[in-house]
Amino acid sequence: MMRILNRYILFDYLILFLTALGLITFVMTVGAMIKAVDLMARGISPMLIAQFFFQNIPYILSFSMPISMLFAALLLFGRLSMDNEISAMKACGLSLWRLVAPLIVLSLFLTGICMYINCEVAPNAKYSNKKLLHSAGVEEPINLLEEGRFIKDFPGLMIYVGRKNGNVVKDVVAYELADNGQIKRSVRARQGDIETDEANRLITVKLYDVRMEMPDEEDPHDVSKTTYVNAEYYPIKLDFDELLKSGSKLRRKPSYMNMALLLDHIRNVERDFPMLSAEKQAIQRSRLVFEANRRVSVAIACFSFILIGIPLGVKSHRRETSIGMVMSLAIVFTYYIFIVIAEALARYPGLHPNLILWLPLVGTQILGLILIRRSS
Repeated sequence: MMRILNRYILFDYLILFLTALGLITFVMTVGAMIKAVDLMARGISPMLIAQFFFQNIPYILSFSMPISMLFAALLLFGRLSMDNEISAMKACGLSLWRLVAPLIVLSLFLTGICMYINCEVAPNAKYSNKKLLHSAGVEEPINLLEEGRFIKDFPGLMIYVGRKNGNVVKDVVAYELADNGQIKRSVRARQGDIETDEANRLITVKLYDVRMEMPDEEDPHDVSKTTYVNAEYYPIKLDFDELLKSGSKLRRKPSYMNMALLLDHIRNVERDFPMLSAEKQAIQRSRLVFEANRRVSVAIACFSFILIGIPLGVKSHRRETSIGMVMSLAIVFTYYIFIVIAEALARYPGLHPNLILWLPLVGTQILGLILIRRSS
């Protein structure tokens, strides 16, 4: 009897989960579709467009899987409760724990799949898409100025952007290099604006509140001979076409790194960012730690969401899809608010923003276990 009951619950749940996964994933691919249409208008081959589109799927799945698991749990147990099937099972001496045990095991399996997607498949796919756009020459020039890392792809220049919001950059550090690779001028600015010339493929970074250091050409290691200049304004011009012609290797930013590479960068921030101050190195490490925790926590959300979805579905006594969708969206919205808050605080290491990611997960797990126990 139990084998039949387990198959019945698992089969119904999987049907709901896969249906929700297909629909939610399709809705979330709208952004990729719009980008694909834009690439088509630029004359990119259909094969590359198809490759670009399908390489967006793993990243979308990392979000659609937890949502679909929650939605399926709410809908299934809402229907079972509404039809008094759960009451009938309890009358036969079966507790709610016994009914949900197969789903909890399934959620652990799906959590493992989501973990693999988040830590390996999705970042590699995002990096492949970045390389595809880069090699096809359709990358937006402004996207090259990624925050939180030294960009060494422009000939004769290294530039670091601490923060970027649209066309506004903050905490900018730039090193203009001589032909022999030595620094001939270092530029630091609190803020700047980015202007792009799409026709000529040029980027102009207009820096404000600038401090420049120019080592002596004959004796660059003698700090006493270094010239210091303060300026209200200083422009830096970047030639995007020169970058493409040079064939520079596209470097991975944190969201493009698989977990092994990400952990290596976390352990070796001083090695990878030797020119940054200790304070900025701490900020960089905090961002990397946030990214690693975000991937793991989103995968664990599969388990957390099913734990909270089961008792809420039982208590809702509703079979309607709309009720399940509203409850799912409310829970997911609350969870992703925590992610947004943690990401905003990633540049403040002392606040331990990575721990904020785990608060809603631990809370939903504890609440889910308590509610399941009460419902039993």
